[in-house]
Amino acid sequence: MKNSGQAIDDFNARTWEATKSAAEAISRLTKSPGVTGRVACPVAPNGAPDCKAAADKLCQSKGFKEGRSVDMDSAETCSAKTLIPGRARQPGDCRTDNYVTRAICQ
Repeated sequence: MKNSGQAIDDFNARTWEATKSAAEAISRLTKSPGVTGRVACPVAPNGAPDCKAAADKLCQSKGFKEGRSVDMDSAETCSAKTLIPGRARQPGDCRTDNYVTRAICQ
C-alpha cells in the first residue's frame, strides 16, 4: 500500500499528463488554418441552408480540401416590388440568405 506522499505524487503526475494532453489538443485547434470570405449557403432539399457545402467551397477557394463553418451571416433579400410606395409587403417578396464568413480548413 502506498503512503500518502506517493499517492499525491502519482495523482500530480496523472494530472500533469492530462493537462499536457489537453493543451496539445487546443494548440492543434488554434493552429488550424482559418480563412475568411463570404460564400452563400445553398438550399438543401429539405429547405434548410447547407452551410457545410459553403464552408467547403470557401476553403477550396483558398487551396484547402474541405472545411467547417465558424462564423455565419444572414441577410434578407427582397424583390424590387417592395420599394413601390403604398404597396403592402406580400409573403414571398423577401427571402433570407445565409453565408459562411469564416471557416476552419483541412
